[in-house]
Amino acid sequence: MRRFPWSVRLLLVNQFGVNTGFYLLIPYLATHLGELGLSVAAIGTVLGVRTLSQQGLFLFGGSASDRLGPRRVIIAGCAVRAVGFGLFAAGESVAVLLAASVLSGLAGALFNPAVRAYIAEESSDRAGAFALFNAYGQAGALVGPLLGGVLMLWDFRVAALVAAGIFAVLTVAQAVVLPDRPAAPHQGTVLDDWRECLSDRRFLAFTGALTGMFVLQNQLYLVLPLEARRLTGSSFAVAALFVVTTVATLLLQVRITRALGRFARGRAIALGLAVMGLGFGATAAAHVGPLGGVTPVLVAALLLSVGVMIAHPFVYDLIPEFGRTGLAGTYFGVFYLVSGLAAALGNAAIGWVFGRSAPAASLLCVGIGLGCAAAVAWLHRRGVLTPQREAAR
Repeated sequence: MRRFPWSVRLLLVNQFGVNTGFYLLIPYLATHLGELGLSVAAIGTVLGVRTLSQQGLFLFGGSASDRLGPRRVIIAGCAVRAVGFGLFAAGESVAVLLAASVLSGLAGALFNPAVRAYIAEESSDRAGAFALFNAYGQAGALVGPLLGGVLMLWDFRVAALVAAGIFAVLTVAQAVVLPDRPAAPHQGTVLDDWRECLSDRRFLAFTGALTGMFVLQNQLYLVLPLEARRLTGSSFAVAALFVVTTVATLLLQVRITRALGRFARGRAIALGLAVMGLGFGATAAAHVGPLGGVTPVLVAALLLSVGVMIAHPFVYDLIPEFGRTGLAGTYFGVFYLVSGLAAALGNAAIGWVFGRSAPAASLLCVGIGLGCAAAVAWLHRRGVLTPQREAAR
């Protein structure tokens, strides 16, 4: 961390706090809603509204970061999530719970692109900064559910208030410590910014090739838990998946990024996607080979995690370079919007295939990883991943 300015260090700690507060509450939300007497349909609506609010508004959050400056948007996002989680503690009616979900999703749509845009602007070593960012986020994702489980021994409302308090503290810390960086001057409108980004064929090709990364990441919550339960019949195997991926990220993320520092970014991203896809070969093989128990699933989870560690920092390093100065937030917003839609559609397709043939679902994941890796490698060879700004130098 000492290689980076204080602003980046604060945002690394902020990411730990954001994931701690989020995972402290959200994994237990569906159970709480059921205890309030909501139907399964109503629970699905409340949870779906939160996801839709976040994924659907990423572009607006990115544009706000470009126009207002990322600091203000980061602070606003954390403050809004504190209010949203506070409403989860106070509300029992569907209307209040829906409002809490909308605010919680809006908060993520605000600070996710803004934080990445700020780090991209402040870091001379963007890949290294985003490697640490991923590690801090994983640490928060580990601590959050553990802390939430302890707080649930008292009451869901206690957990919700603690989560809201974490975001309130982060809001104050950023307002006091995070340096303000004025937004770059803009001559056109927000629609002009969107039009410029959406007409950037290099960026759209890159974003399309990367959709598989988010589709495969989401299988940590779909295919791999289902396979773990099928192979072992134990919920402990599902918990082991998250322990393996979190510990691997904490131990290896920075080392892997440093080791690949001399690789061309396109090649590193293609390698990461290939490793992510090949990991599902272990779960496919478990259906026909002698290897049983939890081992195939843990191998798949480990390779999935390693692939993410290889690709992620270089993806985030590359995104800001496609557009002109002052549009990093918009580019991150579009990237997240497209990736979120792809992940939702990919989950639906893979879930449909899994219901008919579990081995076929794993093989589909292998194909997605290798296909997207080939697409990124082709874009790299064609020079598409040499952004306009870099090519002009």
